[in-house]
Amino acid sequence: MSRMMQRIQSLFKPMDLSQGSCWRTILRFSLPIILSYLLQQVYSISDAAIVGQTLTAQEVAGVNDTSSLVFIFLQFAFGVSAGFCVVTSCQVGARNQAGVRRSLATQIILSAALTVLLTALALALLNPMLAWINVTPDNAEVYQAAYTYCFIIFAGIGAQLFYNFICAFLRSMGDSLTPLLFLLFSTVLNVGLDLLFIMVFRWGVAGAAIATVSAQLISTVACFIYAFARYPQLRLHREDMRITRGDIRRHVVQGVPLGLQFSVLAIGIIVMQGVVVQFDMLDGVMVSSSAQMGFGAANKLSSLTCTPMNALGTAMTSFTAQNLGAGNYDRIRKGTLQSLVMVSLLAALAVGIGLLLTLGSTYLRIFLSADKITADTVRYGNTYLYVDYAMYLFLGFIFVVRNCVQGIGRSRFVLGAGAAELVARIAVCLTLPAAVAGGVVSAQANPLAFYALCAADPMAWIAADAVLAVPFVRNILRKNYSYLTDTRA
Repeated sequence: MSRMMQRIQSLFKPMDLSQGSCWRTILRFSLPIILSYLLQQVYSISDAAIVGQTLTAQEVAGVNDTSSLVFIFLQFAFGVSAGFCVVTSCQVGARNQAGVRRSLATQIILSAALTVLLTALALALLNPMLAWINVTPDNAEVYQAAYTYCFIIFAGIGAQLFYNFICAFLRSMGDSLTPLLFLLFSTVLNVGLDLLFIMVFRWGVAGAAIATVSAQLISTVACFIYAFARYPQLRLHREDMRITRGDIRRHVVQGVPLGLQFSVLAIGIIVMQGVVVQFDMLDGVMVSSSAQMGFGAANKLSSLTCTPMNALGTAMTSFTAQNLGAGNYDRIRKGTLQSLVMVSLLAALAVGIGLLLTLGSTYLRIFLSADKITADTVRYGNTYLYVDYAMYLFLGFIFVVRNCVQGIGRSRFVLGAGAAELVARIAVCLTLPAAVAGGVVSAQANPLAFYALCAADPMAWIAADAVLAVPFVRNILRKNYSYLTDTRA
């Protein structure tokens, strides 16, 4: 019994990412993150599946339409948290416990400030953003569903931000298992609350949003309590709260560019979503929801299948940052190259699974009730998946290289990659579909016009990869870290 307890305890022991075989260390550290991210997708899928099976087509379209709006703020929160923890990982690698606690204190203060800012900004811009994606009161049911869902999710941004913060912080210390367990708890709780609020209380779209925010808030509080109990060294002292402008600057320099990069990505997706809506319109009137529902379901499947690649990339942020703090530059190069091999295998696996789920419209039946699945819904959804999957390797490279570049402190290239991705996606979305459609995108447009719209994703990925290739070659491959200044943090 004691041996079993020892083994269980060893699983929760933070990993030293600066020691041992690179690929084994990366794989062991990333597996809980992969499972965590898959559970996050289950989190989203549970909402989508219950909504899709129980509510009207207009309400489903409203929720699907707003996914990109929610994405822009939540991903900013996710990116900022991940960026902040580059500083923490460097301190862990340098064996500086005082620096770790000071990083924690800095992140608490910055996360609180961001919660206030993001909540106010999201709620203030809600109506303009809905109009941006062509969701207006002219179509009352779609608009009401979209507005209700977004308002509740945005009001609860703080829960998501602090949850991402504590999970990213624990990973930066080498603990990727604890976030997994609390996410499992949160996912089960979310599904239970979904069923209660939507199917029992009949709260509809509002019920789905309230369930999500409630589950995140409860999990966040529980995770903080556990973290401080499990790691006494994280308990803050008075001197830890005496953060300096330098502490704030180091965290902001790492966190904000990555947050903006994620938000920039979301802006491009919003533009894409706005063009998707046009495929359901004729002479300014919405005549169908097929493109919105097909694209929405396919987008959720694509997000699910790319999750392992994304998780591997997340693991590489802590890996490279810890080794940067320890001065192990050879290990950074070796680990990055090995992770590229791993992400290539994951990309091939993702494509295979994704294509299998298109057979018989399996994925559509998960997200939509049978009466909402039409020939057009299938066509739009499958087209998006076929185009994306054909170029998935480029996406895999983004996940790994972007996070490795972030981990070594080259955040400006991460932001530059996001800008390149945005420009490429918007340029394709706003020009190519209209050109193929003969000038006007509508429900009667040439089917090839939707293929042209879907090309925006791979073109954006290629543009981002081109920017990230610069620090990848210049710094990681050549082991050139001359840009580092006073400290490795």
